Amino acid sequence: MSSRLTLILILLAVVVVTLSSSIFVVDERQKVLLLRLGQIEKADFKPGIHFKTPFVTDVRKFDGREMALDAQPARYLTGEKKNVIVDSFIIWRINDVATYFRSMGGDEDRAASRLSQIIKDGLRAEFGRKTIQEVVSGDRVAMVQDILKDANRVAEGFGISISNVRIKRIDLPAEVSSSVYTRMEAERERVAKELRSQGAEEAEKIRSDADRQRAVIIAEAKRQAEELRGEGDAKATEIYAKAYGKNEEFYSLYRRLSAYKNIFNADDMLVIEPKGDFFKRFNDAELPVK
Repeated sequence: MSSRLTLILILLAVVVVTLSSSIFVVDERQKVLLLRLGQIEKADFKPGIHFKTPFVTDVRKFDGREMALDAQPARYLTGEKKNVIVDSFIIWRINDVATYFRSMGGDEDRAASRLSQIIKDGLRAEFGRKTIQEVVSGDRVAMVQDILKDANRVAEGFGISISNVRIKRIDLPAEVSSSVYTRMEAERERVAKELRSQGAEEAEKIRSDADRQRAVIIAEAKRQAEELRGEGDAKATEIYAKAYGKNEEFYSLYRRLSAYKNIFNADDMLVIEPKGDFFKRFNDAELPVK
């Protein structure tokens, strides 16, 4: 009886082991390969429960999510033959798990090393076409897009897709920093002088135009004043003529008295003989009245 129980337990254990070896679960975040004696039998399983031949086939699982690779900072030469230190990282994922397994043996560290080298080659080529000023202040997004296109063409042969490359920091070596800052300062000073020169030129134009307008306005005002003065004199002459025509003796007396008032002030002393037409009224004993 005990021998039969032992046999049953052994058979149950064999069944359980066989069933557990025949079933595998694929998570939606995973890429799975089914290997038969080390050779790929099937790839790209959908998420869920799947069956395999026990003891003969093997299941390899890989992370199907996007992964970040923080590359080591490296030195690159710019188009001016100046060194810059670039710190970057890569976002990548397994695109074709079968190709990835054949090319990289399923080794993530090996894939990371190969990707790092691909991106370094792309950065080296891109930086070699640019100056330090373009590298530091240029459009990094456009530069990264060019690197991505070339890198994905190479990574496609490894079953890998690179979704992004980011440059975290660009540093200048100590020996380059001072010369770059001096050059940038000189460039900013040149631009400032040019702007000041343009401003002075515009200011001179504005002053010249203002002086011209001032001269035109003053000339026009003088012309109008002369016209008004002439009109006033003409009107006064007309009034004087009419007054003279009404009473010539009175008008003559009034004019002479006005002349005496303007000539003889309180502090003036003149010793003259009151003869002549100007002193006629002094010599008249009696003024005619009309």
